[in-house]
Amino acid sequence: MTSASVTSSGSLASLASIVWTAARRTAVGVAAGLAVSSLPAAAIAASTSPAKGEGYVDIVAWPGYIERGASDPKYDWVTGFEKKTGCEVRVKTAGTSDEMVALMNEGGFDLATVSGDATLRLIQGKRVKPIDISTIPLWNTIDDRLKNAPWHTVDGVHYGVPYQWGANVLMYNTEVFKQPPTSWKVVFEPMDFPDGKPNKGRVQAFDGAMYIADAALYLKFAKPELGIVDPYELDEKQYAAALELLRGQRQIVSRYWHDPFMQIDDFVNEGVVASSSWPFMVNLLVRQGRPIASTIPKEGATGWADTSMVHVDAPHPVCAQLWLEHSLDPKLQGDLAAYFGSVPAVPAACEDNPLLGKDGCKTNGIDNFDEVHFWRTPMPQCNGQSACVPYYRWVTDYIAVLGGR
Repeated sequence: MTSASVTSSGSLASLASIVWTAARRTAVGVAAGLAVSSLPAAAIAASTSPAKGEGYVDIVAWPGYIERGASDPKYDWVTGFEKKTGCEVRVKTAGTSDEMVALMNEGGFDLATVSGDATLRLIQGKRVKPIDISTIPLWNTIDDRLKNAPWHTVDGVHYGVPYQWGANVLMYNTEVFKQPPTSWKVVFEPMDFPDGKPNKGRVQAFDGAMYIADAALYLKFAKPELGIVDPYELDEKQYAAALELLRGQRQIVSRYWHDPFMQIDDFVNEGVVASSSWPFMVNLLVRQGRPIASTIPKEGATGWADTSMVHVDAPHPVCAQLWLEHSLDPKLQGDLAAYFGSVPAVPAACEDNPLLGKDGCKTNGIDNFDEVHFWRTPMPQCNGQSACVPYYRWVTDYIAVLGGR
């Protein structure tokens, strides 16, 4: 089935300049003397007055997640918030989960929009604080499938507010593939594509250790004798098989991508025709009129369910709390889904949003939830095995794969 097609319009050039040249702004202002969790509800409600907030909220976010209309005036969920609360929104974009974790460990930020492969690291590292969901008026509007998700809920305690989710789709060139590819095999193993030419040099892979899970998911079906149940819970034998597959893939990959705009350029100018990708890039290429589509193959897909998390030492806790509440606004949720090609954490956002359209959530994959294996930090203690390979080894070994070892 396909996912992610045209849901909005925008300028690619301005997106690139806004998202990838944004300089880091260090958090300033006087930190509030009390954490949000200790503030009475009345005080938090009163803080909507500009005089009550700290004046700023500093957010680490994925590209395209916090928009103020600079790239396209239709997509602006910041300006109204700033006028209402007096909290100026300042954003530092992060290109990988590891970068996001590093920034949160460094400190000086209030919030981050964190994917599931990083959430447990931040929780265990005590870099983020628990969330009192009773202070989030729109909590009950969140998709029930996300409310207690294991990547932000530990021992019944919530450490974040769901934001958006989606799949790591297989993006492909429709002039080469007249029919959608049915398996991830097209990017993992040497083969000829439907145009009769080899796939070597025409495919890409993700530049991040979590891509090991993509290999494991493919092997779950390609080599069932390995007994893989969960692509994030791998014993030594299963893990070795995934690394072997990735070392073989190294021979056909033209580039390991993490910069969305570099991947876009490679599909346009460098002859790349198939790769794992995000709906964000698919949508931008389709808006340009390029022969691009995406699919979730028969094996399913990995994916991301991103969570807004508050730094334990947030300099601006009141403004951070107000942003958490704002983040669940149905219009914000729908506009963001239209812009990014993601799925809202608030199902009501799928209704009556002009930018998203009547079928926008369906196009972006809201019905594919059960096919998505959401990013989760690999831990040594696991449910399906007596012991699993932990994340630090994923990082070390994937770096070796990238280096041809």
